[in-house]
Amino acid sequence: MNWFDWIGAFFSDPAHHTGPDAVGHRVLEHLGFAGRALLASAVVAVPLGLVIGYTGRGRVVVTAVAGIARALPTLGLVTLAVLLAGVDERAVFVPLVALAVPPLLVAAVEGVRGTDPEVRDAALGIGLTHRQALLRVCLPAALPTLLAGFRTAAVQVIATATVAAYAGLGGLGRYVVDGLATRDFPTALGGALLVVLLAVAAQLLFALLIRLARPPGARRPGRAHPIEKEST
Repeated sequence: MNWFDWIGAFFSDPAHHTGPDAVGHRVLEHLGFAGRALLASAVVAVPLGLVIGYTGRGRVVVTAVAGIARALPTLGLVTLAVLLAGVDERAVFVPLVALAVPPLLVAAVEGVRGTDPEVRDAALGIGLTHRQALLRVCLPAALPTLLAGFRTAAVQVIATATVAAYAGLGGLGRYVVDGLATRDFPTALGGALLVVLLAVAAQLLFALLIRLARPPGARRPGRAHPIEKEST
């Protein structure tokens, strides 16, 4: 049986149409894991990154910590979380947040640092406070780079949320893990394909948002901010 036959068998299986093992249900579970982790990461990383980028304090520490966090094995963190907290959504939530925070934090820092100093000084010169200058001037200028960080984080989290199945939870990883365990290769392939499609959809969505967030004169091809290139 070739891959196309396996994919056809997966999507034609009645068990994947309704009930707890339905494709729609598993997709929503997977997006729930990824969405909650991404939201929590943004609440932590974006304000901190904006402040650090504006003041310049702690940037070296942030870069070092982000590098260390990216090297942490997610499956190892899930295993440790299961041992400490049991089979619970926290066992997946914490590792996914740890995965998403570094690219968001770095993107926020570098996005604000990329703001033209003359524009910032002009904003302060007309009477804006530092907080107003950060929110009204630096944040809009940093938005394309920040969205590039969200794109990186979203793709990584969606791809990695499959580890939820190893903690006894749901999501698309359930197809992959259960399919491999029972040598049901059509199910394993179908689950992996759905994860790839979700990651590609997130990539395209944020690419569109980045394009819309750029000033009109900067939307021509080849004019991407260098920080965006680094974060992809």
